[in-house]
Amino acid sequence: MSKKRALKIMFGLLGAVLIYHFLIFFEFIPFDKVWAGRLNSVEEMKTFETFSILVNVFMITVLIIKYQNLLNHKPNRIIDVLIWVFALFFSLNTFGNLFSENILELVFGTLFTLIAAILCVFIAKKKK
Repeated sequence: MSKKRALKIMFGLLGAVLIYHFLIFFEFIPFDKVWAGRLNSVEEMKTFETFSILVNVFMITVLIIKYQNLLNHKPNRIIDVLIWVFALFFSLNTFGNLFSENILELVFGTLFTLIAAILCVFIAKKKK
């Protein structure tokens, strides 16, 4: 698999996650079904979801820059370090999703974060 293909898959995954977070934020999905069932109020949900949306937009932006760098054959250490941080974040989140009280979040959240972590490692690693 090429890095460009891995990036395109990540764009699709993060785009879907962004839509998911907006559905939660606008209460189309009940907040008690997410965040491992630990949210206690709408205000708390709005805070968590705002943060999640901003993080996802940041990740998409970084990955767009990486994609453009690949097209132009320009390395960027800062972008690569950020993608390694994303890989770590997704790895830790995979572990956290294993403790979700919601079976859908447990299965799909764990699967998503595991795939995202693997893709980020693939995208960030240097060619030999």
